[in-house]
Amino acid sequence: MAEIQLRNLSKRWGDFVGVHDFDLTIADQEFLVLLGPSGCGKTTTMRMIAGLEDASGGDIIVDGVRVNDLDPKDRDVAMVFQSYALYPNMNVYENIRFPLKVRKSDPAEQDARVRRAAEMVELTEFLDRRPAELSGGERQRVAIARALVTQPAVVLMDEPTGNLDPHTAASMLDLLMELNETLGISTVMVTHDPAIAGRMDRAVRLVEGILEPALV
Repeated sequence: MAEIQLRNLSKRWGDFVGVHDFDLTIADQEFLVLLGPSGCGKTTTMRMIAGLEDASGGDIIVDGVRVNDLDPKDRDVAMVFQSYALYPNMNVYENIRFPLKVRKSDPAEQDARVRRAAEMVELTEFLDRRPAELSGGERQRVAIARALVTQPAVVLMDEPTGNLDPHTAASMLDLLMELNETLGISTVMVTHDPAIAGRMDRAVRLVEGILEPALV
């Protein structure tokens, strides 16, 4: 749905440089992994794409449009956080629907879109439950459905399997790869695990904010 171009992208806080000027192109419908240890700049890079952090320099181009000055809601980008970031007072249905309400989507379409997103991640039977009643894997699937319900061109995922046990994490990766292919979205995922990176289309490494050549 969208090619992502990062041109001379950088992030600075005073004298500290978190992301050094680098160029990276993520192809339309590609599943790219940003690999590296904590503090290397990978999450900062993702947050700049999403609009949650301002770039100190360079351009962020999504589907041919420079989005640096656009609000996050106007970038056609959705983000999945490691912490799930679900609303504990809302059930699964309302958590998934929340972005549609914020964007003031047509109420007549909201129910169908929520149920379709829930079906894609196999949550149809859990729509009336609250996050506290779900396992870690189920909560992460809610977060993914919430990201997909807006039908974004780009999905950004920050350590989406970081809080899961190995078996659940492997199943989650299979699901993410299937969704990327089925929906034709462009996906960028952050991880510190080389084994995860090796399963994806392509991985690049960040070391102290500097982009290294592609690994796979």
